[in-house]
Amino acid sequence: MEHWENLKPGGFRFVWTEGLFRPGTDTFLLSSLPRLKPGLRLCDLGCGTGLLGLLLLQREAEMFVTGVEIQPEAVRLAEEAVRENGLQDRFTVRLEDLRKTALPAGSFDLAVCNPPYYPPQSGCAAADAARRTARSETACTLSDVCRTAARLVRWGGAFCLVHKPERLTDLLCTLRGTGWEPKRLRFVSRTPEAAPSLLLLEARRGGKPGLTIEPPLFLQTLDGKPSPELERIYFRQEAPL
Repeated sequence: MEHWENLKPGGFRFVWTEGLFRPGTDTFLLSSLPRLKPGLRLCDLGCGTGLLGLLLLQREAEMFVTGVEIQPEAVRLAEEAVRENGLQDRFTVRLEDLRKTALPAGSFDLAVCNPPYYPPQSGCAAADAARRTARSETACTLSDVCRTAARLVRWGGAFCLVHKPERLTDLLCTLRGTGWEPKRLRFVSRTPEAAPSLLLLEARRGGKPGLTIEPPLFLQTLDGKPSPELERIYFRQEAPL
């Protein structure tokens, strides 16, 4: 069953389905990381139903987004969302294996990705194929994602992604091994007292060595309420990120 929701009152509408493409906090959090500007050419690798692209366009309307997705049902829903929001001139969705995409090399300023978090033999694989593809490195590996992003993004461009803290060493090594220099790292914790549960990272093509560890992002205050920053990420407050 399809569910349609607004990102904010009067904002873009996104779609999700039961058991397959439910919107996740990690996608909303990732949307807060990239530094956006008008005219930016952006590629979302493994775009699912297009939620991340819509979030980024909600923050900066004068961009051009291309989504690459291997699952036909997700592409169908993403294309529905593009039409629903009248974004045909700014948001293109391609049904492709990102490892074999025909997109031209160096044609983007920024790539983003909410990749599969778990190795295929980790025991975290989902039972059905759609969720297994989204959660586990069965259709593509972390190395595949980083290599494709490096080919598609121009020299000096950026790559932003979300991942699990326990994969940080794998992530940093893979980025450097595929031509990226990690530049900004931010950990995400539920409360100021909790250990990180996610990380947000920006890397740059041709960047000089030097990684900035930014202040952590907390999802809740100590009294259990959503943090002010999380409220802004979900467009519940209008203050800029």
